[in-house]
Amino acid sequence: MMLTTSAGWFETSLAAARGANNVRDYLQAFHAADSALNACAQSVVAAAGFEPQPVASLTPGEPTQWKREAAFEAGAVAPVAQWPGSLRAPQCLIEPWRLSTRADARAYLLTSRGFGQTKESQVWLQMELVIAGEQIERHWRRVAARPF
Repeated sequence: MMLTTSAGWFETSLAAARGANNVRDYLQAFHAADSALNACAQSVVAAAGFEPQPVASLTPGEPTQWKREAAFEAGAVAPVAQWPGSLRAPQCLIEPWRLSTRADARAYLLTSRGFGQTKESQVWLQMELVIAGEQIERHWRRVAARPF
């Protein structure tokens, strides 16, 4: 009976350690993605006053380049060289967006990806950034599923 109880506690301890490691890995990836998202938003806001607005050439509707992993990899930038404890540096993709309801505003869909210690531990975050004159709107959302 003592052996069975000890084995049960050992299995419980292993499961708790795995769970704690998974939480730590997720938080690592989340903070990396969040920092990349904020860095990209700051760079877009800083450059917004200097860029001409090519809204007419953009297609209406939400940008979709972030949904294709190959397109994301090709267009993404790494706002920081390396994130401590992560497999890879966090990445961010900036996609201009034409809002059909607000022709005077510049809109961007920012998508970031942060990593934990493994490739499978990824967190994807998005921000809709709308700049209309001096007013800046930030709408944050978490991406529920990884792109294909």
